[in-house]
Amino acid sequence: MNAWHDVDLGNGVPEIFPVIVEVPMGSKNKYELDKATGLIRVDRVLFSAVHYPANYGFIPQTYAEDHDPLDVLVLGQEPVVPLAILTARAIGLMKMRDQGEIDDKIIAVHVHDPDVAHYCSIFELPVHRMREVKRFFEDYKALENKTVVVENFLDRTKALESITQAIERYRQHRDALVNANRKEGALIGVPGVQVEK
Repeated sequence: MNAWHDVDLGNGVPEIFPVIVEVPMGSKNKYELDKATGLIRVDRVLFSAVHYPANYGFIPQTYAEDHDPLDVLVLGQEPVVPLAILTARAIGLMKMRDQGEIDDKIIAVHVHDPDVAHYCSIFELPVHRMREVKRFFEDYKALENKTVVVENFLDRTKALESITQAIERYRQHRDALVNANRKEGALIGVPGVQVEK
């Protein structure tokens, strides 16, 4: 089972969808999907004195412009463990560039969390909440000498468009993505063979 390829999107997309959690809220560890195995790998400990302001993960069976599954920041009151599946609803989109490349993030709420489930738009959130999110992404790679630019926040309609496009892009490339991951996975664990990530 691969968390990217084998978790069903359900009937609610693009409005409601599963999210595979990579990084729990409050973590300083940066976990990310190991595409070959479908598991979660510890990528690094954040260099800056910051921690994730919400649960962070991806929507399965999506393919974003950065050649990864579509990223999602899921607001809620509790940290959720890596590789857990939670159900989220998109409320906005954060336009972002990482090292000059498009790296947009869906902003969503955890639909089973009564503290946030009622939000339908990013613009209903307290202004300070989104200032914290923006500041986190502006700062979290600063001590790695990497440039991240948060351009702006857009409403739910743009988030739904982004999700729909990422699902369609995944459908177009699914066979190639699955086969590439299988080849890469076959090399893992073979003595003397290292796979570049």
